Amino acid sequence: LPWQVLELLRGVQRGSEDRKRSLGRLRWALQNEETQQKFVRLDGSIRTLTGLFTSSLADLQLEAARCLHELSHSSVPAVAEACLPVTSYLLTYLSGHSLEFTELCLYTLGNLVVESEAVRKQLLPQGIIPVLASCIQSPHEAVLEGVGYVLSQLLQAKEAPTEIIPLVLDSVLPQHMLRLVCSGLKAGMGAAVEFAWCLHYIICRHEDNAELLALGAVPALTSLLLDLASQIPQDAPEGLELLVCPVLRCLSNLLAQTGCQGPGQDGRLLIALFLILQCFLQQHPFLVQECLWLLNNLTADEPFLCSALLSLDLLPALLQLLTCSQMATVLVLTVLCNIAEKGPSQCQQLLQQPLLPQLLPLLTLPDPEALGQCLELLHLLFLHCPEAAADFTRQGGHQALEQHQGTPELQERAQALLDMVRQPPGA
Repeated sequence: LPWQVLELLRGVQRGSEDRKRSLGRLRWALQNEETQQKFVRLDGSIRTLTGLFTSSLADLQLEAARCLHELSHSSVPAVAEACLPVTSYLLTYLSGHSLEFTELCLYTLGNLVVESEAVRKQLLPQGIIPVLASCIQSPHEAVLEGVGYVLSQLLQAKEAPTEIIPLVLDSVLPQHMLRLVCSGLKAGMGAAVEFAWCLHYIICRHEDNAELLALGAVPALTSLLLDLASQIPQDAPEGLELLVCPVLRCLSNLLAQTGCQGPGQDGRLLIALFLILQCFLQQHPFLVQECLWLLNNLTADEPFLCSALLSLDLLPALLQLLTCSQMATVLVLTVLCNIAEKGPSQCQQLLQQPLLPQLLPLLTLPDPEALGQCLELLHLLFLHCPEAAADFTRQGGHQALEQHQGTPELQERAQALLDMVRQPPGA
């Protein structure tokens, strides 16, 4: 009730000896969203909390910080905006005090920037990026996790590409983020996961990642994936999939950028990817898609890695993923097309596996994207190995193709393949 909230505020304002207890009761009450909104509407409520938050009495200061932290959990932008007067103090206090106090300030800031653009716009000129650049050099895992949380919230903001990411890239943050992600297994998984997502938000929302490429992000992340794969499955730490996912995305998106040098003639990354796939396939199938995206980007323009995938005998493991999920089907077919594009030798090696019998059922799928990729793969196989067309016909493939002559988006390609399978040998 409004009068009860007012009573809580008065208890805090009176300055009696039990003020700490009053703050404790207020903190408990502020866990309720309705109470949060009523509290910030009361005259002098935030001013009182700010006064206690900046007081010289450490126990009152900590309790006031906990109250502000509860307020920051509100999903109502008006509550976050009521806390605008306290943001400069939150930043100031990141440089000292107790670990718990620093952590509280970080998570309060992180929560506030999620809900309010006004808070973000105030924090940037107040110097939040330089402050975080200083905090990221802390030796404390809890502080590093908090920094990662604040940064990840900032980097997801709608204005991040124009207003936040350039400031981050201009600071020392990227080199420390990369260092902490790559030492995640030794230093601390929590911070590594947060900063891996931070790197992902930068890479996917920023057109030119020359700064990260210059810092050696590709070899560093490649080396990390090799390390992670070497730990699987004997002593893989719990929650490893939470780190693997953003690392796969970062590397995949960087490799898709023009001017990016990939791992070159090093097939170890392919083996690492298949080890990761094998480990997480059952419990965390979402990682299959991430691994296949990276595999696609690795093989798209790299003849050596296409040949390495075949020579390392990884094709059977790849084909096992064909029916794993709708997206996996499309991505496996895309990787197979990358290989088949490289010419007759690679196509012959693909056909040494019982590939055609596995493609036939895919021609009955309802997914037009998977069907399109399947037709593209058949076209490449028939083009480079005409004898495959005859094998396909013997297995009843032409009937499967005839079904798609009436599908507008597929009929042209289906007809072209039918023409290929009907050609006499040696034509």
